[in-house]
Amino acid sequence: MSEKVVVIYSGGMDSYTVLNKAIRSGHDVYALSFNYGQRHVKELEVAAQVCERLNITHKIVDISAINQLIGGSSLTDDIDVPEGHYEEESMKSTIVPNRNMILISLAVGYAVSIKASKVFYGAHSGDHAIYPDCRPEFVKKMDDVCRIANYDAVEIVSPYLNNTKIDILTDGLEMGLDYSQTWTCYNGRQHACGKCGACQERLEAFALNKATDPISYE
Repeated sequence: MSEKVVVIYSGGMDSYTVLNKAIRSGHDVYALSFNYGQRHVKELEVAAQVCERLNITHKIVDISAINQLIGGSSLTDDIDVPEGHYEEESMKSTIVPNRNMILISLAVGYAVSIKASKVFYGAHSGDHAIYPDCRPEFVKKMDDVCRIANYDAVEIVSPYLNNTKIDILTDGLEMGLDYSQTWTCYNGRQHACGKCGACQERLEAFALNKATDPISYE
């Protein structure tokens, strides 16, 4: 019998690759997406379409009410999304306070309720400079806590924690994944902006893999 796991699936290219990696590893995958009030809510529409095509169980949970408590991010508030690379200081405005701790905690609760043994999420080394909740020390501590927080231990798995987005795309392309089924841009418009940190890192990954990004840009 396949091991049951939960994958935190945003609809972006990193979590899309993690989702497919978990499926191809033989796991019984339950995808979990969150509406936390992000302006790029388009990613959730993409996530739903992918899960329907893959015929896997998928829940989208509305937790947007938490923005009464955790404001100040350009992803959720009326603040312009900065342009430039992830390593630039301005990108700190895209931090949503405590986001991954909240999302992982909810995913672990879901995992316990359906008797899943692991929660996967797509942290990678390209996020380490800006996002503390994507760094190895955070993942290690969350894993420690989630193994003892309930009667049933849940393992936190970040398969690309020490890899770059370039490496993630390389792995995905080798799996034959179609990245037109992903949304990365922090601006939730019809086409990707090509200028925010998320877009720039994505475009860089495709360029260094000598591949063409299949989505359209403004």
